[in-house]
Amino acid sequence: MSEVAVISRPLKTNPSSSGSVLIIDDETEIRESLQTLLEMEGFDVETAVSGEEGLLRIGEHPYDLVLLDLALPGRDGMDILSELHAHDERLPVIMITAYGTVENAVHAMQSGAANFVQKPWDNEKLLADVRAAVGWRRAEEENVQLKRALKQRYNFENIVGKSEPMLKIFDLVAQVATSRSTVLLQGESGTGKEVIAKAVHLNSPRRDRPFVPVNTGSMPTDLLESTLFGHVKGAFTSAVASKKGLFKVADKGTLFLDEIATMGMETQAKILRVLQDRKFMHLGGIQEIQVDVRIIAATNVDLRQLVREGRFREDLFYRLNVISIELPPLRQRKEDIPLLVEHFLKKYAEENERPLLRITPEALRPLLGYSWPGNVRELENVIERAVVLSSGDEIALDLLPDSMMGRGSSVAMNDSHPDASLFEIVEDCERRIISDMLEKCNWNQTEAAERFHVPLSTLNQKIRRLNIEIRKKGRG
Repeated sequence: MSEVAVISRPLKTNPSSSGSVLIIDDETEIRESLQTLLEMEGFDVETAVSGEEGLLRIGEHPYDLVLLDLALPGRDGMDILSELHAHDERLPVIMITAYGTVENAVHAMQSGAANFVQKPWDNEKLLADVRAAVGWRRAEEENVQLKRALKQRYNFENIVGKSEPMLKIFDLVAQVATSRSTVLLQGESGTGKEVIAKAVHLNSPRRDRPFVPVNTGSMPTDLLESTLFGHVKGAFTSAVASKKGLFKVADKGTLFLDEIATMGMETQAKILRVLQDRKFMHLGGIQEIQVDVRIIAATNVDLRQLVREGRFREDLFYRLNVISIELPPLRQRKEDIPLLVEHFLKKYAEENERPLLRITPEALRPLLGYSWPGNVRELENVIERAVVLSSGDEIALDLLPDSMMGRGSSVAMNDSHPDASLFEIVEDCERRIISDMLEKCNWNQTEAAERFHVPLSTLNQKIRRLNIEIRKKGRG
């Protein structure tokens, strides 16, 4: 690569800007027109007159987006596109050309371009494409940084979230992990209770010992007890050989008892004894076995109510409920949905040996508005299905189930700005959720904060940030 003298003002790094854009085009009029247009919209813009100069700039500064001319002197834009992605494979690049043919567009998109624009361009369409590309770049960077921070602070491999409820759970998990106390995870089905249980284990002194999950609701009582405690040969008709139970397998480690509320009363009594004495016996055995097992239990029902109804042992409940962690449903932390979508897109692209896909802003809107009765598990299934069925490089509306398209939506999404960026979509969704709740509470912020399970100060901060107008109580 030849040396190029770079003479221009330094790149602005205003964190409140719309994003940073590098324009690579050999025509002065084109560069200046694009720069003026983008700077009027709040973007920080730098320009380069050749591909070589553009590559030098990429090595000096991070950018959210590159606008790249296809017909450059010397090395053409397709060649430069390849080198840009060799430097940063996730850098969005929009190709610009006066020779906009279908073949060029297909070639550019197949080579990794985010979009393709023909000169002369439509300003509004170009700005919409730029906002969308910059939005996805920032969302991805935020996701990467969040995962890196969680990995450094904790050992959280697969937990994704930046919402206030999830950040509190992260801190709580970090606090309780080092103890040997039992933990009770409560929340609706699909909220990620096993993922949190694994995080507790991986951040504990037991991390190098087994983590053993068992779904207690999927087995009849005899099979469950044999699975948990093991049995000796001849303990029952089909016991043709002795079997080591999961309590013994999990010795010095963690046993995760999912759907604990489905256990019969007799099995509950045996679990209670292990918690009290750290001893148990094989089915049909007479010898007590000492174990050191940490128990993490999970339920999607109200155990206190079951205790009142006589269907769950009160003494076992208090043994399990030493440390309780309540997992919020996905509908109460919708700001985490874009991060979760990116996480699952990457996961299932790798599993299916596909290139990494993007979800369009139009497809994200119904995901943000949907009520998610199946929580994170349902969202994961939707994204897996979309990845498997996709034939292109984007997840669009046609790849979403019918249930996402307007039915089951807890918030009517605003379609008046179809070119809104990812962050504008998320903020609009959050603004509508909070406004709807405030209206339901007759604009009583204290009551709304209690319903959201967040501190009043947190709700007030969001109200100010989102410019939500508080009406006087009693107004229609």
